Amino acid sequence: MSSKKLRKYYIVYKSFGKRVFDIVATAIGGLILLPIIIIISIWIKLSSKGPLFYVQTRVGKDFQPFKLYKFRSMIVNADKVGPSVTSGDDPRITKVGKIIRRTKIDELPQLLNVLKGDMSLVGPRPEVQKFVDIKKEDYKKVLSVKPGITDNAAIEYRDEEKIMNQYEDKETAYIDIVLPEKIKLYNQYIDNISFLNDFKLILKTLHVI
Repeated sequence: MSSKKLRKYYIVYKSFGKRVFDIVATAIGGLILLPIIIIISIWIKLSSKGPLFYVQTRVGKDFQPFKLYKFRSMIVNADKVGPSVTSGDDPRITKVGKIIRRTKIDELPQLLNVLKGDMSLVGPRPEVQKFVDIKKEDYKKVLSVKPGITDNAAIEYRDEEKIMNQYEDKETAYIDIVLPEKIKLYNQYIDNISFLNDFKLILKTLHVI
């Protein structure tokens, strides 16, 4: 296939096909995962006080903020009593939280974000405003597309909390060491967006989880 045809395919998929794929795949996946979602919801509510969901403002496409949903895996107001970066030994994480974070089940409510149009199934993971501001120039390209639930950086850093355990100053380590590597992987994804690559990344994510 010529580079001109590839470019045309890229534009069509990025602007239209990707959204169709997101809606169809999310609807099917949501129905399949519904029993797990119900069980986890009951487990969270019975095991600790607080809301079912953790809602946090993240930065989306074109630097637009949106509310990201997760199953609550930490104590209430955890973001007010500790650092923005979480490690595996963080005492704010609940017992249920340790399990759902390790298996990435805490990310399932982001299927709602996909249906709303805030996110895509596959794309760079959304960051908080604080870190986007620090790497603003880099994020001009990263946020030219919708953030996603998974991508190659999410797979590569699926054990990020364990990685962060080795650093005393976790926020500085995240900004100076981890985030630059993630941004490189985000850019690699953006440069190679296609239906086939998105489908492969979803399958790879399911496999590693």
